[in-house]
Amino acid sequence: MTDRVYPSSKQPPNGTDAAAKTTTTTSSAANPSFPATKAQRYGAARPPYRPQTKRHRRSCCCSCCLWTTIAILLLLLLVAIAGAIVYVLYRPHRPTFTVSSLKVSTLNITSSSKLVTNISLDVTAKNPNKKLVYTYDPITISLTTTDGTDVGDGSFSSFVHGTKNTTHLKAAITSSGSSGQELDEASAGKLKGALKSKSGLPLEIKLDTKVKAKMGALKTPKVGIRVVCQGIRVTAPTGKTATTASTSNAECKVDLRLKIWKWTL
Repeated sequence: MTDRVYPSSKQPPNGTDAAAKTTTTTSSAANPSFPATKAQRYGAARPPYRPQTKRHRRSCCCSCCLWTTIAILLLLLLVAIAGAIVYVLYRPHRPTFTVSSLKVSTLNITSSSKLVTNISLDVTAKNPNKKLVYTYDPITISLTTTDGTDVGDGSFSSFVHGTKNTTHLKAAITSSGSSGQELDEASAGKLKGALKSKSGLPLEIKLDTKVKAKMGALKTPKVGIRVVCQGIRVTAPTGKTATTASTSNAECKVDLRLKIWKWTL
């Protein structure tokens, strides 16, 4: 005898199960579930690792720059202190130079615009210091007009300038070429006009050399100096008689010439 199956008294309304199944299937398709990654399973909230190499290098560079700056400042301070001590003990002064005389035997411009020069120059050098001795290398002489035209060249021999000493230096200044220095027409015309004028031709003397100082057992390295003398006027000689230049208004200025790499100060 077969059993009979009776339907439940409470049955869902028609379409409810189908709608539920359809909703579940749609949600699963829209938001599929994937297995968790390692970052999600192990310390997902942990911040990422950031190496500190660059910050460490930057701090090292800053420290090196700071200590280098401090060392330079200390060195400058020591140099300033040493300079102050030397100044107090020795009271150094620059040497002085004076143009004693300048005699012109020949100062002629030929028909081919060549300048022929023969000039005798006397310069007096004084050392006003009581404890400093100067030692000079050979001194080069350059005689030019105020607008830069080269008139002649010469040189003084090297010498030692003792304390409270006055030294007289003599040299002959001649034109650069064997037959005279060539000039352009404009420069030759200016020189001829200035030589014929009553006031004469204004000249400038430049002396260049290197010198070192000795203060007891202390010796300084050689430094370059330039002496510039202005206020000199000459006239061309007539015949064989030499003319003496006017040097009453001549003034000589002594300047240090420090060479730093390619620049001369």
